Amino acid sequence: MLKKPREKLALAFILVTVTLDTIGIGLIFPVLPQLIDRVTEGGIARAALWSGVLATSFAVMQFLCGPLMGGLSDRFGRRPVLLISTAIMALDYLLLAVANNIWLFLLARIITGVTSATHSTALAYIADITPEGGRAARFGLIGACFGVGFVLGPAVGGLLANLSLQAPFYAAMALAGTNFVFGYFVLPESLPKVEHRPFDLTRANPLSALNALARMPGLRSPLLVFLIMAIAMNVYATIWAYYGITAFGWSSGTVGLSLAIYGVSFAIGQALLVAPALRILGEDRTVWLGMIFDIVSLVLLGVLTSGLAVLILIPFTALGGVVTPALQAIMSREVNANAQGELQGVLASLNAIAMILSPLVMTWVFARFTTNPDQIFLPGAPFLLAAALMTVAVILYLARSKSRSARPA
Repeated sequence: MLKKPREKLALAFILVTVTLDTIGIGLIFPVLPQLIDRVTEGGIARAALWSGVLATSFAVMQFLCGPLMGGLSDRFGRRPVLLISTAIMALDYLLLAVANNIWLFLLARIITGVTSATHSTALAYIADITPEGGRAARFGLIGACFGVGFVLGPAVGGLLANLSLQAPFYAAMALAGTNFVFGYFVLPESLPKVEHRPFDLTRANPLSALNALARMPGLRSPLLVFLIMAIAMNVYATIWAYYGITAFGWSSGTVGLSLAIYGVSFAIGQALLVAPALRILGEDRTVWLGMIFDIVSLVLLGVLTSGLAVLILIPFTALGGVVTPALQAIMSREVNANAQGELQGVLASLNAIAMILSPLVMTWVFARFTTNPDQIFLPGAPFLLAAALMTVAVILYLARSKSRSARPA
């Protein structure tokens, strides 16, 4: 463990890193369609197709390289991986700013997918410097930073776009570069050299790493629950804008407002609800009660016919956000200190799988129930499917809890 003053500075760097990473990603959202349209010269429909290619390439590289970066952090330490990733991210934003053809955009997204170890390595760093009992609350702070960045990024990006389409990229580069300098001076290594372990290329393979962790009895069920949950909860990012426009006739401004409400609510929930929930309920009950709350929220979103009611519901959906940090804390307790990076890398790969599968499934369901005259018109159908998936996750988690409590002491 680090000494208190150094731990506070290190924690500040980690939280700032996650916030700035999210802001940096959000900064470019308002201008990406116009920039892609400019370099492809094929109209907004072609730009949308390329946006899908860019998003998929990012998710695929995250899946392939998550365990690789986690394994490198277990071998060489968290500090070099975090700092190198941050530096390359700054250069990547510069590449996006000067890119004059779509292939440079694709290259930039591939590089970002490879080096976006900051989130998973940040979680491993938190696990290194935090006693087991306090990890879930600190994982919740990471989630809160994500929510803050989710709100600020697009808002600031929209303002900067008034200067030029490249301005948000230069701003993101400046943020990442400044954070690299900050981390260089304040971030100590969290993983002692005696706990570094040899780099194993076999375990850097996402499937091999997942198989190695899944063989551990305490991780098999939580990993499956995490994957199912990720597929279900990616429904928000996948169809939210289309859902609001189709079901309620929302304008782009209203869609932006709804996302801002969600981001603020999520940040507040992660910062203020996780610790009390864990203290009162414990980790296991927090996980399954949070999932049940997610199910209720998803079912309501699936059947509500009032846009105002949905806007009122959004802050309450944040209550389900207590699940992820509690589940992460449970899993981090099952592995050794020198395998925290590998675990977080595998979780990043599982999330990447969800980012690949969920859009394919959820958009198909959305199209099926909004464009086919022979089907019931139900824009919220993807949310109902997500609720069904979360129900499966609850059943699996409750079965795990029962089997563990049935073991002899």
